[in-house]
Amino acid sequence: MPHIALGSDAPGIRGLFDFRPETAHPLNALVEVLLRGDNTLTRGERELIAAYVSSLNACRYCFSSHAAYAAEQLPEGMPLVDQVRRDPDTAPISPKLRALLRIAAGVQRGGRDVTGEDVAAARAEGATDVEIHDTVLIAAAFCMFNRYVDGLATVAPDDPDLYAARARRIADVGYLALLAETQLPRRS
Repeated sequence: MPHIALGSDAPGIRGLFDFRPETAHPLNALVEVLLRGDNTLTRGERELIAAYVSSLNACRYCFSSHAAYAAEQLPEGMPLVDQVRRDPDTAPISPKLRALLRIAAGVQRGGRDVTGEDVAAARAEGATDVEIHDTVLIAAAFCMFNRYVDGLATVAPDDPDLYAARARRIADVGYLALLAETQLPRRS
């Protein structure tokens, strides 16, 4: 049960966006740019970074959501997401993505845990400055989102089909368009 009365039955961050809709647009705009905007990392790879950080933070709602969103956009689907969650060092991903996930894990532990060696290793695997920047920002943003969702004890459904259905819509229309479709009017 959430720590505050949200006035919405929507799970996770969606309930929080219903409670404070004026925060929903800017936060979704950030996620739209980071996870769906033009980038040399695929949408699935960026969702995988978000899911991985959410897993490290033990945020069930955000992990379940972004794992489903990543699976929807990666040819290998949920089996790959589960492998990365268990052990990115042995998961069948590119060396570049593995190096970027190490950077994301450093951010999750604390920004200063990202070392020059981590960045050099990512560069050695072909990561660009934009990819390194965006990995750090995705990881930092999802630490914030995870703490927002869990800090207010939002509801996280157990049914993976609920996350998968939303994943299809996210993949099709994106975060901002889906927000516009589902946002409740502001309470008076």
